[in-house]
Amino acid sequence: MPAALITGITGQDGSYLGELLLRKGYRIIGTEPSLEPSSLERIRHLQGHVDLVADDLRDQGAVMKILATFRPDEIYNFASNSFLSDSILHPVQAGEVSALGVTRILEAIRAVNPGTRFFQASSSEMFGKVTEVPQTENTPFHPRNPYGVAKVYAHLITVYYREVHNLYACSGILYNHESPRRSPLFVTRKITQGAAKIKLGLAGELRLGNLDTRRDWGYAGDYVEAMWRMLQQPEPDDYILATGETHSVRDLCELAFRHVGLDYGKYVVQDPALWRPTETGQLVGSPSKASSKLGWRPKVPFEEWGSMMVESDLEILGREIEQGGVQ
Repeated sequence: MPAALITGITGQDGSYLGELLLRKGYRIIGTEPSLEPSSLERIRHLQGHVDLVADDLRDQGAVMKILATFRPDEIYNFASNSFLSDSILHPVQAGEVSALGVTRILEAIRAVNPGTRFFQASSSEMFGKVTEVPQTENTPFHPRNPYGVAKVYAHLITVYYREVHNLYACSGILYNHESPRRSPLFVTRKITQGAAKIKLGLAGELRLGNLDTRRDWGYAGDYVEAMWRMLQQPEPDDYILATGETHSVRDLCELAFRHVGLDYGKYVVQDPALWRPTETGQLVGSPSKASSKLGWRPKVPFEEWGSMMVESDLEILGREIEQGGVQ
């Protein structure tokens, strides 16, 4: 059976990709940071089917050892702290893992097994101060935060290893993709969890930043399918993975609160302190290349994944109430 290494398997994307690859008959090796072990909650159902190992993308020797031990046919790299505020507070750490960590993986592939296929999770945050709408694979980058800057480096070093060292190395430029497994630090989960808490009498208001910010939002379970398809192509290439549609934070508030029978306007408070110090432009991607070359289109619409997230948060909070664990 083919073997796949998923860095950051304990995150949202890693857990969904792990499920997909297991269904396809892969042997899965998943990594988590050795210095900051993450919660295994998202992959609890995968334990016993995944070889979980500690890694440190700041240590070239550690990366080399993992590749030499497991010799994966494919590597999917999600190892990055994607919470933007953290990158603003800790820009050096963002560069060490999200940028130089990718170089270390590519160097290890070149040294251990140049035939390994590599997927890099790039980000729409690379476009930042956008020059055109929608963005395509040829739109210039102009990131507006350290996370986006690190992702630009990682994206371009992936292109370099593909063109100069002839590695099978791809980048998926990922626009926002959500699910019930999204961290509550992200605005989508903050909204759905907030609506559920208010419905259950656990909170009286939800404080948010700019409600008119718009994003190209999709469903994470759809996006991992495209990632796998990218590594099955005859030639490596880069693809935008997006819906081509945008919705505002206000739209999601309205959907989430309507789902629980409430009017968001009575509970949501805009707090200027929660606005980003540097807002990006209108991030909306054109998925036409992924559609034509990969045969991929997002399937789960905004209304469906938004309602799915609210239902999941109602269930989680209800369970915690029964167990007496809600503060």
